[in-house]
Amino acid sequence: MSEICRLSLTEVRDKLAAGEIKAEEAVAACLGRIEATEPRIKAILTLTAEAALERARAMDAAGPDAGKRLWGVPVLIKDAICVADAPTTCASKILENFVPFYDAACIAKLRDAGAIILGKANMDEFAMGSSTENSAYKVTANPWDTSRVPGGSSGGSAAAVASGQCFAALGTDTGGSIRQPAAFCGTLGIKPTYGRVSRYGLVAYGSSLDQIGPLTRNAADAAAMLTVISGHDPRDSTSAPREVPDFEAAIADAKDLTGLTIGLPDEYWGEGVDDEVRAACRSAVDTAQKLGANVVPVSLPHTPYAVATYYIVAMAEASSNLARFDGVRYGYRAPDAKSLEELYELSRSRGFGHEVKRRIVIGTYVLSAGYYDAYYRKAAQVRRLIRQDFLDAFTKCDVICGPTSPFAAFPIGQMSGDPLKMYLSDIFTISLNLAGLPGLSMPVGLGKDSHMPIGMQLFGPAFDETTILRTAKVLGDALPGLPEPAGL
Repeated sequence: MSEICRLSLTEVRDKLAAGEIKAEEAVAACLGRIEATEPRIKAILTLTAEAALERARAMDAAGPDAGKRLWGVPVLIKDAICVADAPTTCASKILENFVPFYDAACIAKLRDAGAIILGKANMDEFAMGSSTENSAYKVTANPWDTSRVPGGSSGGSAAAVASGQCFAALGTDTGGSIRQPAAFCGTLGIKPTYGRVSRYGLVAYGSSLDQIGPLTRNAADAAAMLTVISGHDPRDSTSAPREVPDFEAAIADAKDLTGLTIGLPDEYWGEGVDDEVRAACRSAVDTAQKLGANVVPVSLPHTPYAVATYYIVAMAEASSNLARFDGVRYGYRAPDAKSLEELYELSRSRGFGHEVKRRIVIGTYVLSAGYYDAYYRKAAQVRRLIRQDFLDAFTKCDVICGPTSPFAAFPIGQMSGDPLKMYLSDIFTISLNLAGLPGLSMPVGLGKDSHMPIGMQLFGPAFDETTILRTAKVLGDALPGLPEPAGL
């Protein structure tokens, strides 16, 4: 790996600003790393190399701009987020030829801040999956062990950051799809509060759950990215009209955790968690205590109902959102259909993959007459109870802490034939999306048995990303850093 690719986002940004590195050099280094690793990792669906180099040369000719926080920094984008003049497929055959003519709100903000977009990262089709095995185009591998999954659905973004292909990537988190792959790949991923980042230009899966966020190598990098992409957007009715703090500046001087109270929910530390995961996370909590944090027990009693609640809500919303892909307006259109009904049937059955069709069918069922009250209405009621659990817990603590996943990254193919087992693997991430609160996953070491990265989550109250980023920054500085991925 080149020395440039070993730098963090903030390190390469500072060197770019000082003129020690040219933007073209940074882009070329990432492209070289992609060429060297992509045959094994398969993290990228579309590479816009020429456009990136052209933009870098133009920026070098103009010189560094101190007013642009990410000037010259190469990044990758999950393929569910629209980038003008680049394919946005959601890793689905039904959108294989879709090229948007506009940028998503977060992409426009990245461009305004001087970031250079390298291309689009692989994902589970329409963000439906936990392993990036559901992509219609390729299966992404974990850089630490290419026989294992990188997590999902933002697995391409996480694998790209972990392998040094870029300095940061954007992902989306509907039920843990930023945090779980961040944990599996040894990166830091943050899901902001619902409404903190505009969803304009994001292809919707579950509209009341989806949120865009960054995957980076450390908390300072995540803070820089989040500061750029956050903010109110009148084009998104769910965007919160709140002032955006400078997250990077807010955590820059954090040295200890004195005065911080960390809550440990019983439901996240009991049975079902692998010993190596519990040990790594417990060691990180002990380190937090040594840094001045106070640790108290808390309870999130409705956690056992989170999986059922989440999948009812998410699949119902997916059924509604994906109805637009019908072969009429845009996307794949069956050329041999002889009637309108056949056009719908053939276009959707050929265009969607198995997992997407499964979720559409289940979502349509729970919304159907006679079943709406029995399933969707009850799920909405339990969702409110889950949110209240968090609100109650935050009266006793500032941050809630627990494992991101019950286990480390699993072998490719191990769970692909058992969707229920795959759904249950999200038990520790989905509650936060139901509650609409912010959370991040940070690496806390390697598993003693698997030798794979272990991730720990930090949850915060609504719109308090600063506290969890500050905690992650202090804790990350104190913990031993991970080596370069063993699989490369």
